Order: sequence, then structure tokens, then C-alpha cells
Amino acid sequence: MLQKKASTSEKQLHAKTLRRLAQNREAARKSRLRKKAYVQQLESSRVKLTQLEQELQREGSQGILLASNGGAAGNMNSVGVGVAICDMEYARWLEDDERHVSDLRTGLHSNLSDSDLRLIVDAYISHYDEIFRLKGMAAKLDVFYLLSGMWTTPAERWFLWMGGFRPSELIKMLISQLDPLTEQQLVGIYSLQHSLQEAEEALTQGLEQLQQSLIDTVASGLVVDGMQQMAAALNKLANLEGFVHQADNLRQQTLHQLPRILTVRQAAWCFLVTGEYYGRLRALSSLWASRP
Repeated sequence: MLQKKASTSEKQLHAKTLRRLAQNREAARKSRLRKKAYVQQLESSRVKLTQLEQELQREGSQGILLASNGGAAGNMNSVGVGVAICDMEYARWLEDDERHVSDLRTGLHSNLSDSDLRLIVDAYISHYDEIFRLKGMAAKLDVFYLLSGMWTTPAERWFLWMGGFRPSELIKMLISQLDPLTEQQLVGIYSLQHSLQEAEEALTQGLEQLQQSLIDTVASGLVVDGMQQMAAALNKLANLEGFVHQADNLRQQTLHQLPRILTVRQAAWCFLVTGEYYGRLRALSSLWASRP
């Protein structure tokens, strides 16, 4: 009788072991599929952006030819086409953003390993790298369009700083969502926030100085050679692209820095909160636009 019970117990243990092995194999298979999908996604994004750059370069070349034949109108037409292409790519990016946010939500609510969750976090960061590259192209075409926020919804536009989110404000919002943090993490987060505030202040002051310099240059053209002063003003405006580029670098560095301070699950939660926040701002804009 005892021998029979022992045999039954061994069979049950063997069955559990087999099930566990099968589960491990299935988890490993899914992990390989996720990694493969992640690599394919990165390659697809790289190809799309390369194609976009080539298309914008072609439009720019056509604009130069048109301008030589038809004056400034040809160049303006080329810029308009380029901005329209960027708008279409941004619309595609927003569709991808919904999928990435969904992946983050699913990953946090399921029993994914840290390594698998890391893939989702890395994919989200790469997703934002793509928009910074796209904005860089848009800034070359029409920096005023980018700074004005016409490519975003009205509610998002209200919070823009130099053509995008203010990094220190994002950190401030996320801190309240990350309790509890270790002492070392708190030091890292507050140090990051402080350095961001200093960099933002320096950029803001630089932009204000550029604005004042532009005012002085344009105003002085009223009493001296106007064309000469307008040429000087154009040279000053060319510096705007540099300010947007520096601001976007600050935003990009912030997103890359967070996972170095936080655990992978905290980073995933941060990016989920960020994605849902901007999704709600876009929804708020839609409600505002459809109000009676």
C-alpha cells in the first residue's frame, strides 16, 4: 500500500515537473518571439525614417529648382509639402504610440520577466527616438510650425515649451506616481530634475535674448537700410533651429536617463503614465472641439 502511494506521488511530481518544463519552454519561445518582433520593429522604423529623409531631400531639391524658375513661391510650396509629409508620419507615430502604451499596460499586468519587460521599455524609448528624429527634419523645413505646436492638439499646445514637453515638469508629474522610491533613487531623480531645471532656464534665457536681439534688429531697419537689416534678422532666425534641437536633446536624454535610475518595472510604469497622460490630453482636445 505504501509502495503504491509512493509510486502515485512520484508520478504526480513527475507530471508537475513536465508541466513546469513545458511552461518554461513556452515562456522562452514567447520571449524569443518578442525579441524578434522588437528587432523587426526597430528595423522597420529605421527604414521608414530613412525613406522619409530621402523624400524630404527630393522635395528640397525640387524646391530649389522651382525657386530658381518661379522665385520664393516654389520654395514655399516645397516646404509645405515637406511639412505635410511630416504630419502624416506624426499621425502614424501616434497610432504606434497607442500600441506601445498597450504593450506597457499588458506587460505590467502580466507575469512577464524583467528581461521581457525591458524589451517593451526599450521599444518605447526607441519609439520616442523616432519622433525626435522626425521633429529634427520638421525643424529644418519650418521651425515656426514646430514651435507653434500646430502639429499637436490644442490642449497639448498649451503646455508646450520650445516645441515639446518641459522635461522637469514631466519628472515632477512622475515623482508622485513612483512611491515608494529608495533613498538612492530619490537622490537620482531630484538630481536629474535640478539639472533639467537649470538647463531649461539657460535655454529659455537664450531664447529671450534672441527675441530681444531680433526686435532690435528689425526695429533698426526702420531708420537705416531695411534690406541689410532684414538679412541680419534672417541670420538670427536661423538660430531658432538650434534652440529646438537642444530642447529636444534634453527631452530625449530625460527619457533615456529614467531607466538608469529606476527598476525596469518602475520605468515601465513611468512610460505608461506618460503615454496615458498625453492620450488623455488628446482626448480632452477632441471633447473641447466637439462641445456644443
